Amino acid sequence: MTAGWGMLVRLCLVNAAIGGLAALPVNLFNRLMTVELALPALLPGLLVALHYGVQLTRPVWGHRSDVKGGRTPFILGGIALVGLGVLGAAWGILLAETSVTMALTVWLFAYIAIGLGIGAAGTSFLALLACVTGPRKGAAATLAWLLLIAGAIFASVGTGIALEPYSPERLVWVVAAVCCIAFLLCVIATVGVESHAEFEHVVDDTPLVAALKHTWADPVAWRFTGFVFLSILAFYLSELIFEPFAGHVHGLSPEDSTKLSGGKDGAALMGMIGAGVLSHLRIGSLRFWAVTGCVISALGLLGLGAGMPLVPSTVALGLGNGLFVVGAVGSMMQLAAAHARSTGVRMGVFGAAQAIAAGLAGLVATGMLDVTRMILPDAAAYGTVFTIEAALFLCAAFVASRVMRAAETSDATLVPGE
Repeated sequence: MTAGWGMLVRLCLVNAAIGGLAALPVNLFNRLMTVELALPALLPGLLVALHYGVQLTRPVWGHRSDVKGGRTPFILGGIALVGLGVLGAAWGILLAETSVTMALTVWLFAYIAIGLGIGAAGTSFLALLACVTGPRKGAAATLAWLLLIAGAIFASVGTGIALEPYSPERLVWVVAAVCCIAFLLCVIATVGVESHAEFEHVVDDTPLVAALKHTWADPVAWRFTGFVFLSILAFYLSELIFEPFAGHVHGLSPEDSTKLSGGKDGAALMGMIGAGVLSHLRIGSLRFWAVTGCVISALGLLGLGAGMPLVPSTVALGLGNGLFVVGAVGSMMQLAAAHARSTGVRMGVFGAAQAIAAGLAGLVATGMLDVTRMILPDAAAYGTVFTIEAALFLCAAFVASRVMRAAETSDATLVPGE
């Protein structure tokens, strides 16, 4: 028996908590380190890359939840670890006022904890969501992603309001409150879900290495992992350079570039909602939305790189990103849930590929931009990066069209409990 919509909404509060806690290191702590503490901008970039790198442990957490026969303890334990890491990072900002060396030590352990916690909680949450949603993978993916974004927005805005007037001591107390709220949300989200949904969790006692080999021996699984890596690399390449592009090439002020970025995110939300609703109504398959999203994203990027009107190209990029998210995440859950004994391991493998690509994208995009701007005008330099990103999206669309067609065929012949 699959969970009802009320239970699905409640369960997705886990993703809201993850989004809220993950937003603070990327946004607020990044600003405090580079502005208030006057530290090199590379430092928070490396710390964020570290927490993505640590998420290579996702297959381990997924396997542990498969073996133990329950996802909830790993979700709650992971969120608690993320909270401790985020609180530790805030404490490091307080310590940096007197000792940067001590702060660096604290930040190192804090960001490792954040990565481990997100890996444990995020992988187990997606595995549980995949098991209880039944055929509604596209709609569930939309719901999970929307609440992830909502959590990030509420945490960022709420923390910003509570920090007035700012002081490092106040920061620690405010962040501690946010972490407590996030953990409480996860308790509310997960209580009784695994028992009330009445789905059969098939416990897998296969050793981790053997489970990974079995997963990697499945051609659909490793090809889909390649699609995840390609598409997420393309998805995140423009994240750190989009607003600088608006300033350098189009001369927009910080306020206007932020509004433009918000418009892109708004278009992405509309794409997610549209694809999620249509997918729930069985209009368009997950493969269709993933491929269409990749192609539209590529067209938007080519428009930006070629000097086409800024707003339409930006909207196309955002819309394509939203369509892609629903198709990709929904397919990820579908492929993982199709193998009841190894749902967690497969979700962990896909999540590890996603984390590597996301961490690598920022470093590649900024490094590539620095090099191209040394030899080309700004417009051509940004255009080069956007064109490469568009090519990655088109490659991802081709891979998705092949891999997801094979996945749909294999799912149709899958025997229960495989």
